[in-house]
Amino acid sequence: MLIVPRSKLLVPRKMFFTKGVGSHKFELRSFELALRDAGIEKCNLVQVSSILPPGCQTVSRNEGLKELIPGMLTFCVLARCSSNEPHRLIAASIGAAIASDPNAHGYLSEHHAYGETEKTAGRHAENLAAAMLASTLGIEFDEDKSWDDNKKEYILASDAVVRTTNVTQSTVISASGTYSTVIAAAVFIF
Repeated sequence: MLIVPRSKLLVPRKMFFTKGVGSHKFELRSFELALRDAGIEKCNLVQVSSILPPGCQTVSRNEGLKELIPGMLTFCVLARCSSNEPHRLIAASIGAAIASDPNAHGYLSEHHAYGETEKTAGRHAENLAAAMLASTLGIEFDEDKSWDDNKKEYILASDAVVRTTNVTQSTVISASGTYSTVIAAAVFIF
């Protein structure tokens, strides 16, 4: 069996959240403007699935953006929603479920919605992340029974406490029907 040193594995050491919105007569251009608003337009984005590695430190958007280099391959979990339907409310959200055990992995979920406010879409994304983390850990999960409203955290089992958070961007499409795109992203740094 081949054993690869941890230092040679491609495991993110940091992660940051960002979001953006863009509007233009062309959908692709509205997406590019949303990426620009989020500060990640100069990167070659590689979408990945949803595991937040153990020990991966969450840093501020400003700190994370300083580590990006134009053209670099940049791994992220990305939520995206576009429309040109006049007056349509759209949202994109990334939810995170982070276990209290620093040796455990967390979970990131992406949620794209029509007609949901930022608060509703963000809460939905957090619920998804907590449910998926519970599932990967083999723990029963009922979002209504597991949520501790006083502590603002999920309690999955007697020893499994999960903190959740989200980054969400929403917008209402203009009356003229110009394309708008909203994005939310969890961006990994190696």
